[in-house]
Amino acid sequence: MIKKIIISACLLISFVSFAQQGTASPYSFYGIGDVRFKGTLENRSMAGVVVEQDSIHLNIENPSSYASLIQTTFTVGGTFGTSNLKTSTQSEKAQRSTFDYLAVGVPMGKFGAAFGLIPLSSVGYKIFDNNTDTEGATSTQLDGKGGVNKVFFGLGYKVNKHWNIGADVQYNFGKITTTSVEGITGVQNETAEVNTAELSGVNFNIGTMYQKKIDKKLSLFTSLNYTFASTLSSKSTRVISVNGDPLPYSYDPHEDDLKLPNKLTIGAGIGEARKWLVGTSMSFQGNGQFANYYNSSETVRYEKYAKYAIGGYYLPNYASFTSYLSRITYRAGLKYEKIGLVVNNESINDVGMTLGAGIPIPGSFSNVNVGVEFGKRGTVSSNLVQENYVNFSVSFSFNDKWFVKSKFN
Repeated sequence: MIKKIIISACLLISFVSFAQQGTASPYSFYGIGDVRFKGTLENRSMAGVVVEQDSIHLNIENPSSYASLIQTTFTVGGTFGTSNLKTSTQSEKAQRSTFDYLAVGVPMGKFGAAFGLIPLSSVGYKIFDNNTDTEGATSTQLDGKGGVNKVFFGLGYKVNKHWNIGADVQYNFGKITTTSVEGITGVQNETAEVNTAELSGVNFNIGTMYQKKIDKKLSLFTSLNYTFASTLSSKSTRVISVNGDPLPYSYDPHEDDLKLPNKLTIGAGIGEARKWLVGTSMSFQGNGQFANYYNSSETVRYEKYAKYAIGGYYLPNYASFTSYLSRITYRAGLKYEKIGLVVNNESINDVGMTLGAGIPIPGSFSNVNVGVEFGKRGTVSSNLVQENYVNFSVSFSFNDKWFVKSKFN
């Protein structure tokens, strides 16, 4: 059954992932857009804390975890988000629905493998500066869409019952289109500028996880993950038109090499396996170079990224036969994130809280996960925009046994 689900979902999402507008943030105007969280909803509901070697949930952030799987696991997730965007004088609301990930994990003895599709970044904004009431004034409309997707394949190995190691390779690809339309009130001519960037590149990720009992019930969990710096090739074109007619020689191609910096994530936690866990994680990333020839700006620069999170889960009684609520996993977390973008000399930060629940499907290891995230990004200072957002997410995690020899002909 799980094989049929995987095939159907892959065919559907291969189309949806290229067409979706994965963000409504005006900060996606810069660079390659909003860089998305690389992880499942189970991890996201704990603010990104990923330290346990889970045997039935897929952890796509640290490839060493694949070696702990006991069944083939297929997971897919999506989000509906709403944002209140405000400046010092105005406010607007925005909504969007997004595909978050699709992944499959397969246990192979001491090894484990996983592959899937994840959005790396998303661009999605519409900005209007209308001056139609003033004769001779200029009105501007900015529109951006697209992003970068990531296909990955990873392999994990269980060195011993405490220690896992792993690595994965990721191919990044995508297209970003930005449109700027200007018109003058009372004048029929309208000028449009369309910039298109096609991006592609490869990067590598390695990880390790270690856990050990410290008494009869408590265990210590640790995790380390490192993503190597890489290059993202950008092939850009610009077309300028007046009243829909392209100007002669306006096709202006350029090629740039964008820099995806190295990233280190470390985490640790303490808890009782299949009962509760409290952990923390920290992520650090070097300076990136995300601007191509057409979207660089003197008011924008990129700084080092950092994220600090604390989160965990509580599972009352996973083996209860009398109480279904006792088999639900409850999750929560807090995060503080410097996203690495500086606009008008203001660092853009993201502060949020997450809540979630893992709802088991009776008679199996499969489950449905739901989550909500509240947060604030940006500031109204220095003529910038503050986003107050709420994200509602759902994911499905299906488990099944593959490669099991039939006992009957």
